[in-house]
Amino acid sequence: MIGTLVCLWALFCGINTSPPLSPTSAPAVAPCLISSSGRSADCVGKQLDSVPWQHLPSTLETIDLSYNEISAIHANDFSQFPNLRVLLLAFNNISHIDDDAFRENTLLENLNIFNNSLHEIPAVALQPLSNLKILSMSNNLYKHATLPDSFANFYKLQVLSLGGPLVMGLRRGDFEPLRNIALQTFAIKCSSHLGYYERGSLQAVRTTQMGFDMAFDQKPNALLDALSDLANKSFTNLQFRNVFEFAYYTGEKDIFRGLENITAHRLIFYRGKFNENLLRMLLLNLQNTQTIKRLRLQYIDFARSPSFVDSGEESSITDLRLDQLDLWYISNPDILRFDWRFTWLSKIKDLSIQHVYLNSAPCDAWLEMREVRTLDVSNNRLRDDYIYNRRCVYKGTLPDLHTFNLTNNELTSLRDLSALTRYFARMEVLDVSSNNLGSAAYSTGCIWYQNITRFIARHNQFVSAALLCLPATVEYLDLSYCSLDELDMAFFRKASNLRELLLSGNKIKFIPPSWKSPSLQSLELDGNSFGVITKDSFLYMPVLTKLKAGNNPYQCTCELRAFVENTISKEKVNLTDWPWNYQCYHPQPLLKTLISKYLPGRVACDMRLVIVICVATTTAVLIVLMVICYVFDLPWYTKATYHIIRAKYRAYQEKATGELGPFAYHAFISYSHSDADWVRDQLLPSLENNRNPYRLCIHERDFTPGKWIIDNIIDNIENSRKVMFVLSRHFVNSEWCNYELYFAQQRSMGKSFSDVILVVKEPIDAGSLPSKYCKLKKMLSTKTYLEWPEQASQRAFFWTQLRSVLGRPCPISRSRSFSVRSRGRTHSDDTQPLDTSDKLQVAVVGGEPGRIETETSEGVVNQKQLPVVT
Repeated sequence: MIGTLVCLWALFCGINTSPPLSPTSAPAVAPCLISSSGRSADCVGKQLDSVPWQHLPSTLETIDLSYNEISAIHANDFSQFPNLRVLLLAFNNISHIDDDAFRENTLLENLNIFNNSLHEIPAVALQPLSNLKILSMSNNLYKHATLPDSFANFYKLQVLSLGGPLVMGLRRGDFEPLRNIALQTFAIKCSSHLGYYERGSLQAVRTTQMGFDMAFDQKPNALLDALSDLANKSFTNLQFRNVFEFAYYTGEKDIFRGLENITAHRLIFYRGKFNENLLRMLLLNLQNTQTIKRLRLQYIDFARSPSFVDSGEESSITDLRLDQLDLWYISNPDILRFDWRFTWLSKIKDLSIQHVYLNSAPCDAWLEMREVRTLDVSNNRLRDDYIYNRRCVYKGTLPDLHTFNLTNNELTSLRDLSALTRYFARMEVLDVSSNNLGSAAYSTGCIWYQNITRFIARHNQFVSAALLCLPATVEYLDLSYCSLDELDMAFFRKASNLRELLLSGNKIKFIPPSWKSPSLQSLELDGNSFGVITKDSFLYMPVLTKLKAGNNPYQCTCELRAFVENTISKEKVNLTDWPWNYQCYHPQPLLKTLISKYLPGRVACDMRLVIVICVATTTAVLIVLMVICYVFDLPWYTKATYHIIRAKYRAYQEKATGELGPFAYHAFISYSHSDADWVRDQLLPSLENNRNPYRLCIHERDFTPGKWIIDNIIDNIENSRKVMFVLSRHFVNSEWCNYELYFAQQRSMGKSFSDVILVVKEPIDAGSLPSKYCKLKKMLSTKTYLEWPEQASQRAFFWTQLRSVLGRPCPISRSRSFSVRSRGRTHSDDTQPLDTSDKLQVAVVGGEPGRIETETSEGVVNQKQLPVVT
């Protein structure tokens, strides 16, 4: 059917296309494309010179061999295709068809042999085809169009086209076999130099669409005879192609007189030459008939006669009543006022003027179109000053205009457009698509009549501010593909009646959260540039029911998923292009993922749940930290560290003023107040009252009055070579002893506690010590310590062991006063300070032997071996 309609259109429109030629004519193996079902074969344009039946399956129902170089159809070419229903052989070079070529194809319904080289109608070959519905055999080389009697058997025939450039005319009886066949379409082509036409040639034809491809240049009167044959018949379309192909009609005889007896829904004149006299004859006959209501003049070559003179009288065409007048592709826009007036347009209801390329719209033209309801002047390259003349008075013009189509022109000014249409009181539809409207410079001061309900402006170049120049009364607004990058909310606040809005294909980057449009029911936002859309985006559109928002660069987030779920679950808004046009653009791992398949976890999207989890986790962490602090006495360590830092800072300040010096004591004694008697009565006399006494530091005697206790502890520990702890149950319970132990730990960090001496005055269970004595526990369980003997006979050995651990006493610095007792004493000049690099290598009894290295004033190093305590 499609191939047949193409061929009929070619016949009506004068297409005479030759098949493609190629220097090579040898067919390739299996040249046709066979459908998967095995029912159709596409062999178009394969340069075939014969039917490749050997490569075709017998199940075929459709074969298209158009645009090849086949010259003949033989008996066996289609004999193996009994189910064949459609055979397309157009645009070949077929000059012969065997009589039994279609003998096995009795089911054939559509045969197209358009534009071939047949010298006669293949009557015998067509005879078996009793099921034919479409037969296209025009544009062949036969000289007569006489149908054989066998055509009377084609009672199912619906479409028939025949004739060719060599058919010189029609005779009565040529189509007699068709008298009892009700056709839908009949087309006849004759030579451009029509030689004869016998009246009655077409009387036997019964059809609803009739097409003539005849040039009446040499036989103008033949047109009268043809119209006479069509008298009292009804057609949906009656088309004449090239009525006058080479010359303009200059005769006086009215050759359109027979139109008054013909009923046709549409009369079409396609191509051909018209002057004002021929056009007047046509219009006068249409004016006098009430049976033809639509006229189309297409591709007409219009020119004025050299002898035409305007008499100044009123036009004779004043009562032409047409429902529709189409003036398409006219070579000369003067056809609109062929008699220098526009009165012939006064009673046209639908007027379409396309591709006429008007360069002006005279003022009287607007006045004459009094009954026009639809005016289409698209595709005319109209400019603002062509269509809107400030000298014209438009008030009262086009009183019945309902639809005004100005698409595909060169308009730029919305202001001029509003001024032009301001007084078209009944205009409701304005289409200005494919222009250059919407610039800021020409989109101010617009005043529209309060009646426009549909405004279509696709494919323009709008800026946001230009929206305020649109009519606020619109119910339907189409601004698709207008390069809009943002929306002016002021317009939507004014357009309170807006029900349908099309914004597809723009560059809108975000949806304003304050977008209020209470009457909007349908919204199209597909193909824009916004990536964020939430369930609150259309909160102020309470009656919105249709939304098209696909093909945007969406960021797949929880807000987007919430919008989708909310929209789908409520079923209030129908996403017309869901789900295939909704894909993720961000983030990169989700690129091109369908949003319908984007399912984030509940925790990721439920903020309330996230808050609950965060609060619960934080609470749990705090509880764990509190438990840890309690178990490991972290507050105590924090407090002690704080005191160390403060003391260090004060020591640093004193050092900066030159107040600090080297070690002042051999040992710092840490003990509980309850053990003070043992220290005073036993420890100090045994170590200080010797020939080589040790200088020991105890808090009762040597702490500096007025100084912070913590500072005294840290200062004296730092200025002592060793730290001795007198351990007892009272020591464990003493807060200050605990501090002194901790400060000693901090001082000896990294030194394996080699300068710490443990003296156990009374037995202590290491496992019962509090957690803050973890270091003491470790030392008691891994290091050897000195234990005060209960028996007096063993105490001499204890003191020997203790002195061994302390090492041989060396001279110490007395340049500073460290105690109340020594504050007024002066040391001798030859006294050398203890070397700060001198460290004892044995921490407890049983450790490795070490050396005490001291440097004299002469630079000589004294090295003394310490005894190993066993």
